[in-house]
Amino acid sequence: MQKEQQILVSTTNFIPGYTIDRYIGIPYGATVRSRGMGGDFMAGCQSTCGGEVAAYTEMAIEARNQAMYRMLDDAVQMGANAVVGLKFDSDQIGQGGNNSTIAYGTAVVVSPSQKQY
Repeated sequence: MQKEQQILVSTTNFIPGYTIDRYIGIPYGATVRSRGMGGDFMAGCQSTCGGEVAAYTEMAIEARNQAMYRMLDDAVQMGANAVVGLKFDSDQIGQGGNNSTIAYGTAVVVSPSQKQY
């Protein structure tokens, strides 16, 4: 997504102070990530000692962000200026450390509400 492009995002089905003028569709963004052999080895060492496995935490955050930005790009290309109902889903793929993450919501066009809250 271009840095100058602004798009509102909400996990709820509305955005306070805005009216939904038009529903456009369902934008999505997806990514599949893997740590690789070195990362898996280090994560295995961390998991035997207990506590947070930082390598996988970092991978999950990067995947979430990449999926969200891809979804926002999709929404902008659809003509939206906002996404409501943002959700994430992730799952392990195969036997290794491959993880898929998808972000999706509802692309809408909003305008500032005339109501004063």
